[in-house]
Amino acid sequence: MTLDSNLELVFAIVQAIVIVLLIVRRIYKTLPLFSFYLVWLLLLQGASALLSKYAENHTESYERQFFIASVLDIFFLLCVLAELSMSVLKPIRSSLPRWTGLIVVGLLVLAFGVIWKFAIPPGFSKLTPTSQHAVHIDIASSVLRIVFFLVLAGFSQLLALGWRDRELQIATGLGFYSLVSLSVMVLHMNQGASTNDAINMYHTLDRVVGVSYIVSMVYWIVSFVQKVPERREFTPQMQSFLLALAGNARTARVAMSDSSKFKADKGSNSLR
Repeated sequence: MTLDSNLELVFAIVQAIVIVLLIVRRIYKTLPLFSFYLVWLLLLQGASALLSKYAENHTESYERQFFIASVLDIFFLLCVLAELSMSVLKPIRSSLPRWTGLIVVGLLVLAFGVIWKFAIPPGFSKLTPTSQHAVHIDIASSVLRIVFFLVLAGFSQLLALGWRDRELQIATGLGFYSLVSLSVMVLHMNQGASTNDAINMYHTLDRVVGVSYIVSMVYWIVSFVQKVPERREFTPQMQSFLLALAGNARTARVAMSDSSKFKADKGSNSLR
């Protein structure tokens, strides 16, 4: 077997082990979207392996399929990050309004939109239109994962998170892989593949990305076999801050509702 084949095999094995651990340790009950996301990635990797030979003679079709996969991936990723965010808020979730999840999704979509504007690397214009969209999505999603990890790690004390908490463990694995993937993607955009040495370096960097994902999976395996500690409460400052935000959002929503009702009543009275 070639080195690439061995890496694909190891990739599939460690990812399957992680999925089994999610089931055995019953993590899938608290993080079902993340569990489904890993199953999706495993299926996607198998489909990519089957289509790799097909891509040699049907480049345009393969690029289109890669773009579709990228769109589905960012959709799943936003769902996973929203799920992790709500899991982080678990200590005060009962005090938050029901629509907090929608606010979290909205903030993630907004963050992705802001990142999207700046996620254009050098050499981007040389790609085909379909590849441009796919690369644009991949870069923006990688940056979003890195930012999400940095936010959780940076506010870990206020959020009462430790390295043994599932949310931070998952964010760490996603962040590490995304950092390597983003770095390699930027190098690819500036490198080209016009000589044999350049082509060999191109494939070597791709292998580095594969190894980084395997490392993230191994980290999750080591993390998931351990018992998660009892979740600590937020610091009083953070708890007050989050509840104040929820209260302000609720007040704004009621005010908007009352304003709409007032306008409707005023309009109906004027017609009489």
